[in-house]
Amino acid sequence: VCPCRVSSVLNRDVKQFGKKHMFDASEETCWNSDQGTCQWVTLDFPCSVKISQLHIQFQGGFSSRLCTLEGCREGKELEQISTVYPEDSNAMQISFAALGARFQVEETVLDKLKITFENSTDFFGRIVVYHLRVLGER
Repeated sequence: VCPCRVSSVLNRDVKQFGKKHMFDASEETCWNSDQGTCQWVTLDFPCSVKISQLHIQFQGGFSSRLCTLEGCREGKELEQISTVYPEDSNAMQISFAALGARFQVEETVLDKLKITFENSTDFFGRIVVYHLRVLGER
């Protein structure tokens, strides 16, 4: 698991709803954001990664209709890579081409990835993520 930051945690209850739950492979735990528009997750990889897939599992009713993916190399500014349009469902969703769509192959190598959940299906803007995986190679 790489260092991760999130925009918010429901009621600041990191023990029950913290970011670590996106990576623990448990069906019982999740990251639950607090309310508000444009929730986000930032991943800082320990070394450069050529990203090939994004796996994400929301809780239906608390998903995002639009995810903006931004990335950069060490010491550079984040720039938009792609957009993903997930379904509002409980299913694991896999995006294959999302991270290579706009750039040449060598430019999909990143040290940081930011996923912004732009349009929540929840009236209050909350996002619930059970699983988040980024697949790639060093």
